[in-house]
Amino acid sequence: MQSTPRFLQGVFPFTGKGLDAPVTLDAALAYTVPRGVTAQAVYIRAGNATDELVCLVLTRDGAPMRYFPVGAKADTHVSLRVVEDLMSGTVIELLLAAPEGLTGTVVVDLGLVEV
Repeated sequence: MQSTPRFLQGVFPFTGKGLDAPVTLDAALAYTVPRGVTAQAVYIRAGNATDELVCLVLTRDGAPMRYFPVGAKADTHVSLRVVEDLMSGTVIELLLAAPEGLTGTVVVDLGLVEV
């Protein structure tokens, strides 16, 4: 079985709207599973340059799927051991929740595989 890696990554500035109000960071952090393949999210690496906790929220078709808290001036690397098949047409997006008014920058690398 042939697999193809896909990556959603970059350095993104943000302004927080509240830890309970995730916002879109950038169009580069959205992915639609192509026709004829299945995808899986396999890892996430992220860094938070602020003095406050932030949370990355992976959504599937607009609904939260996974939460990844990233501590103040910290980083995280999570290898996803429980993976779900994402069928053709599924839309994945990585959002950010941060304390209201907090401005800062996050570094994100989300790894997916298409099979």
